[in-house]
Amino acid sequence: MVFRSNIFNFFVDRIDEFRNFKLIEQIKKSSIPKHVAIIMDGNRRFARELGLNFDKGHKYGKEKIKELLEWCFELKIKNLTLYAFSIENFERGKNEVSVIMNLCKEELKKALKDSRIHNNQIKINVIGNLDSLPENIKKSAIFIMEKTKHYNNYLLNIALAYGGREEIIHAIKNIAKDVKNNKLKINEITKSKVSSYLYTTGIPDPDLILRTSGEERISNFLLWQLAYSELYFSDVYWPAFRKRDFLKAIRTFQQRKRRFGK
Repeated sequence: MVFRSNIFNFFVDRIDEFRNFKLIEQIKKSSIPKHVAIIMDGNRRFARELGLNFDKGHKYGKEKIKELLEWCFELKIKNLTLYAFSIENFERGKNEVSVIMNLCKEELKKALKDSRIHNNQIKINVIGNLDSLPENIKKSAIFIMEKTKHYNNYLLNIALAYGGREEIIHAIKNIAKDVKNNKLKINEITKSKVSSYLYTTGIPDPDLILRTSGEERISNFLLWQLAYSELYFSDVYWPAFRKRDFLKAIRTFQQRKRRFGK
């Protein structure tokens, strides 16, 4: 029975690979999104349904990011933003917040030694209210941004202690400060000028925002930047998100007609 099961799984995997190959062929014939932003949702529910502790869900979710990077490399998606931890997530239980913070600390340190980051010249930005993070994580975030700041092949934004409203308030305060100090005139405040005060300054707005887990809301993510983004919602929990699910999202994006309000 085990042998039959292995044979069956082998053929299922080969069929899945073939389907992915054909889908990639189609995708590469059309316009690839320059910037994909992902709300990685469903770690806890994934763990709960498998009878696991919540920390296992977050660990599986962390590993999925490594697969995602490979998928983006294959499609030459140059800008990727991941909603890793919202400012509101600090209101979760202390134990869970501690687990997530420890995972963040681990991954930021590992990224420094990750050959994929350096070989692929991935610039890493950590966006959010870094002052609200534990000091050791804040230092790690600043350190990896400094070490990768000259890389220009790919950009990975990690939204950590991030909130879209908070980002806009942060921008407004800095604009007001510059107006007060005569560094900026009122009539110079335009949409592009406001964008230059955001955490994502210099980065193209996301073409596609993807959320996993079946929830269909934005959850305070990139509120200014998503004005003309296409939204895609997947029923799959983030740790179970497959390459095929990602490819389907990209293909769906390509089949839509973007009008930008025109």
